[in-house]
Amino acid sequence: MNTLDEIRVSRVSSTPDTLIIDFEDGRTVHLPLIWYPRLYRATQAQRDRYELTGRGYAVHWPGVDEDRSAKSLALGKPSIEFLKQQPKSSDKVGR
Repeated sequence: MNTLDEIRVSRVSSTPDTLIIDFEDGRTVHLPLIWYPRLYRATQAQRDRYELTGRGYAVHWPGVDEDRSAKSLALGKPSIEFLKQQPKSSDKVGR
């Protein structure tokens, strides 16, 4: 089994522009908070209130109804919500 399939979150923190995820194996990732629009719009108190679900295989923020798997966070995957907001290359005019 891939080690990313077994990775678990141990702690979550954030700054006004960064989501910081600590994993049980000692790794830490810093992700742009803008990649997670619900968390980006949330208050610091809402971001600080999270639950580790499935023994750390996922994180849930009840105040903003956001869920992220440990694996997707470790891979640095932006949310679908963020990706849908991005302009398509065909939308760019004059380039």
